[in-house]
Amino acid sequence: MTLGEDHGYVGSRTPRTEDARLLTGQARYVGGVQRPGMVHAVVVRSPLPHARVNGCDAKAALALDGVLDVITAREAAGMRLPCVTLAPGQRVSSYPLLDDLVRHTGQALALVVARTAAIAADAADLVDFDLEPLPPLVDIEAALDDPDNLVTDFVMGDPDCEEAFGAAAHVVEMAFRYGRAAPYPVEPRGVVAAFADGELTLWTSTQAPHHVREHAADALGLAHDRVRVISGDSGGGFGGKEHLYPDEALVCLAAMRLGRPVGWTESPSDRLVATLPARAAVHRARLALDADGRFLALHADVVGDLGAHPSNVGISPFAVTASMLPGPYHFERAGVRLRCVVTTTTPTGSYRGFGQPEATMTRERLIDEAARRLGLDPVELRLRNMIGPGEMPYTSRTMQAYDSGDYPRALRALRELVIPPPARDDGRRRAIGYACQVENTGLGPSTMMRMLGMTVGGYETAIIRMEQDASVVVWAGVASIGQGIETTLAQIAADQVGVPIERVRVVLGDTLATPYSGIGSIASRSLVVGGGALRQAAGKLRERIIAIAAHRLEAAPDDLEIAGTAVRVKGDPAAALELRELATFAWRGWELPEGFDPGLEERVSYDPAGCTYAYGAHAAAVAVDVETGEVRVEGYWAVSDSGVVVNPAIVEGQLMGGIAQGIGMALSEEIVYTGDGQPLVDYLPPTVREVPDIQVMLQCVPSPITPGGMKGAGEAGVIGPPAAIANAVAAAVPEIAGRVTDTPMTPAVVWGWLSRP
Repeated sequence: MTLGEDHGYVGSRTPRTEDARLLTGQARYVGGVQRPGMVHAVVVRSPLPHARVNGCDAKAALALDGVLDVITAREAAGMRLPCVTLAPGQRVSSYPLLDDLVRHTGQALALVVARTAAIAADAADLVDFDLEPLPPLVDIEAALDDPDNLVTDFVMGDPDCEEAFGAAAHVVEMAFRYGRAAPYPVEPRGVVAAFADGELTLWTSTQAPHHVREHAADALGLAHDRVRVISGDSGGGFGGKEHLYPDEALVCLAAMRLGRPVGWTESPSDRLVATLPARAAVHRARLALDADGRFLALHADVVGDLGAHPSNVGISPFAVTASMLPGPYHFERAGVRLRCVVTTTTPTGSYRGFGQPEATMTRERLIDEAARRLGLDPVELRLRNMIGPGEMPYTSRTMQAYDSGDYPRALRALRELVIPPPARDDGRRRAIGYACQVENTGLGPSTMMRMLGMTVGGYETAIIRMEQDASVVVWAGVASIGQGIETTLAQIAADQVGVPIERVRVVLGDTLATPYSGIGSIASRSLVVGGGALRQAAGKLRERIIAIAAHRLEAAPDDLEIAGTAVRVKGDPAAALELRELATFAWRGWELPEGFDPGLEERVSYDPAGCTYAYGAHAAAVAVDVETGEVRVEGYWAVSDSGVVVNPAIVEGQLMGGIAQGIGMALSEEIVYTGDGQPLVDYLPPTVREVPDIQVMLQCVPSPITPGGMKGAGEAGVIGPPAAIANAVAAAVPEIAGRVTDTPMTPAVVWGWLSRP
């Protein structure tokens, strides 16, 4: 088989090229960065959720042997980080590194730097702050009582839904509460910063190196070209590492003040109060149907909790909830009133799924409840109202331009895939729940992003070069965060150029070497946008190689192919030119066609015409213990379409990992605040005990937008589980079906539903 024709590496289960170093202790994590003379930092955090800082005494800390610096709000005066996404009516466009007003427990108050981390921790305990307590506010709906807490209030989609509800034969109305969940990467946030000769070098675990570079430079008053960010191997991100945090910027400031490298790693206790969580929202939603079960209207009043202040992404997760509420169905009217408020809790931000699990659960629970009340099969009700493949492209009532898909085929395939677990006589109630989703992926159209209030561009650039020895190097601005992007980019390059994948090296995560990427690896876009750029660049490189070979072989370009280590005339292996010789000549400027510059290198920037929309259907089998409220997931199935799949093994792994995270959101994960604003320390991600065997099936309807037809896959798994599991619980215990509206569905929550009359 000849490579370079999109049927070689693309679509194959190529082993991940990065795994060799990850599995043999050669990974490049921040914790392994050691610099000569490096010292260590500890962040002093507020024990109160709301307070005024009336004073700070750091003398005892500075007197401790080994302490080198204490940075407070005075030393960091005027240094701020931006809100990259601004909502309609949002007055706050940035936030300080350190502030004299505390707005959440765990807010950074100071940074202590010492020769060792232990000394820095001891000194942190000696920094004395005079904190004047102020009233805490942790309840989302209570925050609406004060207009000053309201950051934005607007309508998305149809503003005139009431007439449709008034004329409907059936209306289902439910109120939902989504608990605050947090990213939980294996590698915590961490920074090593070094400042020398006026240049700042920052090693950090991040999803967006260039984004971090911009924010660090602007906050610290440095020119962008004087800041270098190196991300290495980030041990997971899940959205929580998509920007520069105040504590990370403070470490950079400390390095500049001391003139020596400073290292900091977030502690486990800090993670729940410092790394941005997500999901926290309340929905009041309604579904209108006619007498035949046709969907007429869908409406939700969404109130999102922004926490202490709008974060880097601001209201974006809640806006995505609103925009994706209609899902894969027809509605004559669909609209959302979106309000976002501030509370005295940790600011909320990005987390895998980015508002879409909440939209899916609200919509899919309404559909299942409608089916229950009308005595209809929930799968058939969905199929009756689904957008068909012949209607693509299709614009939803919330102005989402679905590019391609066959939603009914995915649901029908799922129904065939599901095999109920064997029945057991153990007193538990069992059922299977279904859920369908459409997922916004491949965030990128720069003009659209500007219209949505985002102050970044969404294009990606790829550079590809064939060296004189015919090896190939790819540089891309997206980051490696465990999603296998090094491998999939190498697959695209190898296929498009026509060389063995072993000859391809991918360089990521260094702002000094890689092309600019405004937002990096977020929003299921690395392969869609970054891969789209590479596919075009690699295609151009192949054309250049063929043109040079055609000139030297005196053949027509269409008669040539790249096979193995040579370019040859099709059907005549003797008429060939070794790639190594061709590349060497090209870099020396020898025997080139007229008008050709020396070298074999191409650079392409790809700004997509629109987003791509992946989709899927999920099913969960649950067993509910009505005596204790415990919910067990005994089986899970998913059918997913992410367009052209570059590496099925990687996509299946992404789906399974996302489903496991979705099970956590559904059943156990939540940061709970007490009434006085203190977060409880128990946070329970699922273990192998809670995650059953997962079966996934991949389908493919290529995107007409992306070069290569890819859609995003990284978040697909996490979106459906809360809805599918909730629907299964409601089906297993129908007497509480109308109450199955909250996440997580812990035993205490389910027991509460069972106990209510």
